Amino acid sequence: MTKTPSAPVLGRRALNRAYLDRQLLLRRAPMSAQDALTHLVGLQAQNVKPPYVALAARLDGFDPAELSELMARRAAVRAVTMRSTVHTLTADDLLVLRPLSQPAIERELRMFRKGLDGVDLERLAAVARAYVEEEPRTPARIRAELARHWPDADPQSLGIAARARLPLVQVTPRGLWGRGGQVALTTAEHWLGRPLAQAPAPDGVVRRYLAAFGPASVKDMQAWAGVTRLREAFERLRPELRTFCDESGVELFDLPDAPRPDPGTPAPPRFLPEYDNLLLSHVDRSRVVPAAHKSRTWKGNQALSTFLVDGFLAGLWRLDQAKDGSVVVVVEAFEELSRELRAAVADEAVRTAEVLASGAPSYDVRFGAVADG
Repeated sequence: MTKTPSAPVLGRRALNRAYLDRQLLLRRAPMSAQDALTHLVGLQAQNVKPPYVALAARLDGFDPAELSELMARRAAVRAVTMRSTVHTLTADDLLVLRPLSQPAIERELRMFRKGLDGVDLERLAAVARAYVEEEPRTPARIRAELARHWPDADPQSLGIAARARLPLVQVTPRGLWGRGGQVALTTAEHWLGRPLAQAPAPDGVVRRYLAAFGPASVKDMQAWAGVTRLREAFERLRPELRTFCDESGVELFDLPDAPRPDPGTPAPPRFLPEYDNLLLSHVDRSRVVPAAHKSRTWKGNQALSTFLVDGFLAGLWRLDQAKDGSVVVVVEAFEELSRELRAAVADEAVRTAEVLASGAPSYDVRFGAVADG
């Protein structure tokens, strides 16, 4: 939408600092893991470790055991929600956000229609529900069971259909800190002992999105949620929101009392996991991703762990642990860092390693060669 003359313009650094503040990345928050999951509306969790890394970057005194304990007592779960991707989120949020995300999940199902020719999806959902509620089942076992009922259908498509039609959750020990475990699935209702909510009016979720990701446009929230047609909700809320524009003239919405720090506010280095929502939740990601680096966080279809310097994407990192338990954080910057910045990045790397590999006999940081553009 073209900007109106009365709408204040927020430059890239102003958006960056506001966004980092909402994401608890300007300073670590004295907040519980459960409160952080609620505030952040879940954490992307294609793999097991990313939610732990994400909270280590955001929370003061974070102990991975805290999030693990939430999952062990079923106060937090791993399930498909926003963008039809796996998130770690509170049980309360799953019961609300899964219905909101259903349109995105249904769109994914449409891509597999050919493999489902002749399959009654209502019957498939009933068969799959009975099977996974008898005991949690792996995706392979679900596909095999459904193929027994529909031998002419494509097994992968049958598995996707079960995921789309049922609110499946990954049961523990999958997702627990320091524990192994393959993916095993049952329904959210069975695991949590509570029914899903009715698909909510999106107004409340719009407010929550802006609290964690604002200021943002309608299309930004649609990109985050994986759903469309949210303009009507923003228009209903317009009288109680503030409006701004970015430097390209795109209209941005925000909560009136949300923090919008001075663009010169210092932003310390932060180490993020692969698939962190910070990098995935806007159409225009330039508020955190410089144009020169926008294609450098992926290897094939696998996202890489990243770090921020001065609030912006600055490079990649990984944590290597030797057989004796010693830890090395390997840091690969996209551009040369000054001596002062290298020291700050190294300090944050060690702090991150001390949380994620507590009790290691030693921690070290190694700067790799500067990555080519």
